[in-house]
Amino acid sequence: MENREDELFNEQDDQLNDSTASKGSNTVKDPDEWTTGNEPMTGAQQSYLKTLSDEAGEPFDESLTKSEASKRIDELQHKTGRGLDNNQG
Repeated sequence: MENREDELFNEQDDQLNDSTASKGSNTVKDPDEWTTGNEPMTGAQQSYLKTLSDEAGEPFDESLTKSEASKRIDELQHKTGRGLDNNQG
């Protein structure tokens, strides 16, 4: 069972996938190409990133942008195994 932070992040990821798909693309847009990528990370990103950082024993940087936070979340998911499709069930 996913916890609330996983649900929030996955919901945000689903919204990104939906908006990308509506533009005729079947791939997820690179965070470096996000038009809002330079804005501060969202509350959901911040909460999930804090949890992942704690689990991985890594420092948490609250000043990351949306795109930086997305990349960091990907890194920490791979390090912890949390939130990856093949580890959910």
